[in-house]
This record gives sequence, C-alpha cells and structure tokens, in this order.
Amino acid sequence: MALQVGIVGLPNVGKSTLFNAVSNSAKAQASNYRFCTIEPNVGQVDVPDERLAKLAELVQPQRIVPTTIEFVDIAGLVKGASKGEGLGNKFLANIREVDAIVHVIRCFEDENILREEGAINPVSDKEIIDTELQLKDLDSVEKKMARVEKMAKNDPKAKRHLEVLQRCQAHLGEGKNIRGLQLEGEDLEAIADIFLLTQKPVLYVANVDESAIHTGNKYSEALVKAGEEEGAKVIVMNNSIEAQISEMESEEDKALFLGEYNLEEPGLNRLIRAAYQLLNLITYFTAGVQEVRAWTIHRGWKAPQAASVIHTDFEKGFIKAETIGYNDYVQYGSEAAARENGKLRIEGKEYIVADGDVLHFRFNV
Repeated sequence: MALQVGIVGLPNVGKSTLFNAVSNSAKAQASNYRFCTIEPNVGQVDVPDERLAKLAELVQPQRIVPTTIEFVDIAGLVKGASKGEGLGNKFLANIREVDAIVHVIRCFEDENILREEGAINPVSDKEIIDTELQLKDLDSVEKKMARVEKMAKNDPKAKRHLEVLQRCQAHLGEGKNIRGLQLEGEDLEAIADIFLLTQKPVLYVANVDESAIHTGNKYSEALVKAGEEEGAKVIVMNNSIEAQISEMESEEDKALFLGEYNLEEPGLNRLIRAAYQLLNLITYFTAGVQEVRAWTIHRGWKAPQAASVIHTDFEKGFIKAETIGYNDYVQYGSEAAARENGKLRIEGKEYIVADGDVLHFRFNV
C-alpha cells in the first residue's frame, strides 16, 4: 500500500530537518531561507515494530521485511497561499495528493533562524495554515455547489449532496476544518471528488529546543491544548537531535547518544507509529524460512482484502487464511507448535484481520 504522509509547515520551522531524520531513502536540503524545498521530496520509512524482530528471532528467516510509510517533504507555506502567494498553488496541490498531514510547528526561540511571522506563537502559526487550507476548501466546495444546485431541483441524490455541501460551506466559513464534521457513508460521496484538504487527518509536531525534549515548554503546551480542542495528537521532539541520531550507523552509538539525553528511543519512532495510527492502519505478518514480513492494511479489512496487498491473485482466488494470533505464536514458539496446541485457526472470507495476526493464505486461480 503506497500510503503517504505529507510534512507541512511555515518556512524555517524544521520540516526538512525532520524529513532528513525520518527518511532512510532520501535527503532533503535544509537551509535557512524561504522555499528551500520546492519540489516535494519523498522518502520511504520503516515502521518500527518489535513484533517483527521477535518473530524473526523465532523463525530465523533469510530476510526480514518491515512495513513502510512514505513521507513527503512539501514546500513551506506562507500567508496567502490559497490565492497563489509564494508557492501556494504547488504547495496545496502537493497536500491534496497525500493521505494524512504531519504539521511541524516551531516551539523554540532562536534569533539566528529567520522568522517573518513575528514573535513565536505556535497556535497562530497553526491557524495560518489552517486558514489557507480552509479558504482553498471553501473555494472547492462553492464551485461544486454551483454545479449541483441546478441538478438538485429534480434529483433527490443531488439535493442530498447539496445539503452536505452547504454544511461544509458553513463549517469552513466559521474557520473550522472539514474533518471536524465527521462525515460518514453517503455524506462522504458529496465531497469525494473534490479532495478537501482539511478533511485529511492531521498530527502536530512541536519542534522544541534541547532543554524541552522531556518536559515541553510554554509553546508546546499551548499547541497541545489547541490540538486537544480538535482531537489531534501532538508529538514533542527536537528535530535536530533526531537528524543526528538518524545519521549514526552503529546501533551502539545511537544507544549512547540516546542515553546522553535520557531518551529510551528516538522521537521519530513515536512519530512514525503515531502517523501509522493516524491513517487507521494495522499490521499483519507472514512468517517463513525465506522471510518474515510485515504487511500494512486498513483496520477492518477482511481476509481477502488483506491478501490482496501480497498479490491481487490472492484476493481473486482466496480460499482460506490459516491464522495464528501474535501472542499465541510467541507463546508456543513456532507455527508447528501453535498448530499442535490448537492455536492455528482456519478463517474464511468474512474474517476481519486483527492487528498482529500471522497469516498464511490458501488460494487458487
């Protein structure tokens, strides 16, 4: 599944530094001037999962393949982007293409790093981007309303869509994001073709200085409060420290470095896991002597859908899924032992895959 999370924020808040840290496959230029990032950089990121390592320890495969998410470093936004200011049109188009948003916000003081928005104010910074996305969405909603209004006179479905669009228009007009409406089912059909920016799930990163990585500061606290009001999570971290950790090749060096800052793990691990959860994703595993592998699926998927991420033929010719829960697999130490103890289940087409399931699909095409 090629799922993408876009890293966004005002210029010079630490977006590209975070991207450099979070990505193992691409490096973004991080410089102290506006629009350093013009074309979006894309990096594929391993999702940290201790369960994969444990299964590999038991199976001793030839290779281990983690599941991944793609992070996209998008050009910094400025006020007026919804009207094309700066790189506004390109920025907004790039956001439209991602599945979720990680919004990096500056929560530190440093007179050596340029800032055109005045005093440090994370809530105000958040609102600048929110406003630009809302204005762009309002434009999209009103353009569709103009198209639907004529049809709504004689078409009940179009009338229903118009009512949903009117709700969206009023919501955006109040300075609120579409995700707050929590639209479901048929209501989502009304806006499915206009790909609203503020409908996307969001995660905030409070980029703090070194002294605040454990306790946060007044800036990150204000951002956490603002995030709680809209039901969004805030990850507090120092992007520069994370970039340094990511450049270390030795796990021993990383452990020593983390120890110096009294950190149990990189903040990036928390960010990646939070982004994974933000997209409502879960992981299942396949385990054999050739490879132990993690696979990404959406929560609630049935077994044939889950099989399709390995190969579409697995879904087309699905027969059954041999299933062992992760805890059972670890408890008994192998597939054979789990089978002998009655922990291997045969599941059919209606089975909803659980997070951590170890699966083997039977199919015929």
